Amino acid sequence: MQKLYAKFTQGIAQLDGVAALALRLYLAPVLMQAGYNKLSHFSDTAAWFGNAEWGLGLPMPEVMVALAAGSEFVGGFLLILGLATRLISIPLMVTMAVAAFSVHWKNGWLAIADPSSWLANEQVMASAEKLAAAKSLLQEHGHYEWLTSSGNFVILNNGIEFAVTYLFMLFALLIIGGGRYTSLDYWIARKYQPKA
Repeated sequence: MQKLYAKFTQGIAQLDGVAALALRLYLAPVLMQAGYNKLSHFSDTAAWFGNAEWGLGLPMPEVMVALAAGSEFVGGFLLILGLATRLISIPLMVTMAVAAFSVHWKNGWLAIADPSSWLANEQVMASAEKLAAAKSLLQEHGHYEWLTSSGNFVILNNGIEFAVTYLFMLFALLIIGGGRYTSLDYWIARKYQPKA
C-alpha cells in the first residue's frame, strides 16, 4: 500500500504545473475585469476611494486607483502568461487584503446573501424579506419568467468571501510560482539555470 501511494504521489507531482495554471487562469479574468472597471470609471472610483463620508476615505485616491487598477489589469495579464508570477502576486495580495478589510469586512463573510447559511449575519437575514418583496413586485408588474430565465434573483451581500478567496489563491501562487511547464517563469528559469 505504501509503494502504491508513493507511486501515486510521484505521478501526480508531474502535474504540479497544471494546478498553478488552473489558479492563474481562474484569477486572470477576474482581476483584469476589476482593473478594467476601475480604469474605465477612473474619476468615479477615485471619488469613492477618497471620500470619507460615503467611500473609503483613502489618502491620494487617484494614486491608489492607479495602483490597484494597474496591479489588477497588468497582473491578470502576467498571470495568463505565467510571467513574474511570484512578484505580481504580492501587490495583488495587498489589493485583495485592502478590498477585504476596508470595503467588505463590515458585511461579514458571505458575498451573496443566503439566510439559510450558518454564516448569515443580521444584514443577510434581513435580505430574505427584501428578496421576497422584490420577487412579488416583479411577479405582479414585470415579466418574471423572462427576468428569471437566466437564473434566480439574489441579493449581493458584498462580504469578504471572494476577496479572501482570491487572496489565498494568490498566496498559493506566491509560494508555488507559475508552474512547471505551464509558465514563462519556468522556461526562463530553465534557460538561465546553470548547467550541472
